[in-house]
Amino acid sequence: QSLRKEENNKKKKKKKKKVKQNPDEKKASASADEVLMNTKAETSDLRWTIHSRTKPEWEEVSGLDEENNSVRTYQICQTDSSASHWLRSRLIQRRDASQVYVELRFTMMECSSRATHHRSCKETFNLYYYEADANEATDTHPPWMENPYTKVDTVAADFLLRKGGERKFNVKTLRLGPLSMRGFYLAFQAQGACMALLSVRVFFKKCPALVSALSAFPETVPRTLVQEAEGSCVVHAALQSGGGIGSRPRPPKLFCGEDGQWVGQPTTSCACQSGFEPTEGQTGCTECPMGQFKAGLEGQCTSCPVSSKARGTGSTVCECLPDYLRAPSDAATSPCTRPPSAPRGIVPHVNETTLTLEWNEPLDRGRNDLTYAVRCSMCGVGQRQGGGVAGGAVPCTPCGDSVSYRPAHHGLVERRVEVWGLLPHTTYTFSVDALNGSVSTESSLTLHWSVPTRPHYTILQYQLRYCEKERQNPEQQQCHYKESHGNQVVLSDLRRATQYEVQVRARTMAGYGSFSPAATFRTLPDGERERETQAHHPTHPPTHPPATTPTDHPHQ
Repeated sequence: QSLRKEENNKKKKKKKKKVKQNPDEKKASASADEVLMNTKAETSDLRWTIHSRTKPEWEEVSGLDEENNSVRTYQICQTDSSASHWLRSRLIQRRDASQVYVELRFTMMECSSRATHHRSCKETFNLYYYEADANEATDTHPPWMENPYTKVDTVAADFLLRKGGERKFNVKTLRLGPLSMRGFYLAFQAQGACMALLSVRVFFKKCPALVSALSAFPETVPRTLVQEAEGSCVVHAALQSGGGIGSRPRPPKLFCGEDGQWVGQPTTSCACQSGFEPTEGQTGCTECPMGQFKAGLEGQCTSCPVSSKARGTGSTVCECLPDYLRAPSDAATSPCTRPPSAPRGIVPHVNETTLTLEWNEPLDRGRNDLTYAVRCSMCGVGQRQGGGVAGGAVPCTPCGDSVSYRPAHHGLVERRVEVWGLLPHTTYTFSVDALNGSVSTESSLTLHWSVPTRPHYTILQYQLRYCEKERQNPEQQQCHYKESHGNQVVLSDLRRATQYEVQVRARTMAGYGSFSPAATFRTLPDGERERETQAHHPTHPPTHPPATTPTDHPHQ
């Protein structure tokens, strides 16, 4: 009773473990047997070959198995114990197996219970096999002896039939191999035994199909002690790069043991593609839910950063809300930000040919990487000719190298700059721009575009093509290309006041896709800047502080 209680407790513990176990791994915990022959499934006579130098004593009879199903069996009860009696099966095709298993169910009579008991009585029999590429066996070939037959083992009974005793049958499983030819025969040799061969089942073991660690492994037949199996990534998963220069990612690997059990854990670099995350148990990849995204192969889906949103399920990036942008250097996980507002309260201080500009910080910085840039224009009333001044308005031109700045005219962190080398009798216009990573200038454009919600392959890169649209001679039209890993790029060094056509296409493992329809953009002319404050400085300093005139520069 105590043993039964302990056994019941073990079963309960096993049941608890099964609840937590992955269904795919649970399915793969048992080996898959492929049956090559099973006499219990035969509905007609077996008609195996019987051989003996004396009167053959193996006899095929009909019987009932433990489930009362009709089966074909062979039995023998030798009267002449010195004679050797053989029974050989038909040719069995081995298929993919290099080693097979033979399960024998039989009964054996105890020698002391037999009516004609003698010293040569045996309670064992021998099992052999013979390999062949074709059904070549006859009544005389191969010779009925251990060589050319290969002996597997001498089979002994665990339970013997006695007069008035319980009727029990024996079950023995033996292994054959390695096998190399297309098929083989089984042979049973009885010498002094009284027994019944109830059933013979021949099968080989294989590791069942398995999904683990985002890797799918096919059904595998072990041909050695351990057989290496090569798998593939599950749907919506891909191999991660090995990291070395020129190294290629290796496919998943797992070992199949000779007993049909998978050994250890997979060696794999499979990870869910962008826009997908692993399911519980690592058996598949599922789309990121609404409001979440995943930009790379690693990790789980996460909520969209601040001021961005996902267009749908399976998003690889969260697009910025209107009027918000990411800097080209920002990662896809970075929040979207706005350009800063205009600097406030610019104050000029003039000392002969030197000007000092000071200003206050914008009310809205937009983001932390705030810098300032100063732009200078000369707006003289006339030009000096031979010592005189010619009348007529002269358009404003950039100051260029005619003035110097301390510490610099762009990338300023402090809100102060000194300008040197100003000419007398000249009106200057100074613009102070507040800039951050999301700002465009007259000669640049910040572009961003929508990404496919469900791409067939992981998008590796985007390529932009931008061309000047207003060239009079089409042959002079120059197109430029730029690559980006995100859905946003800044095109710089553009011609001012110029119209451009821009197209974008994606590159995946399958190559480049087609370009999108062309979108048209125009850079701003001189004097129109985003988020700027202007100050006018004529020949003599003004008596009142200059007014701020911020202008809006649309972005796409």
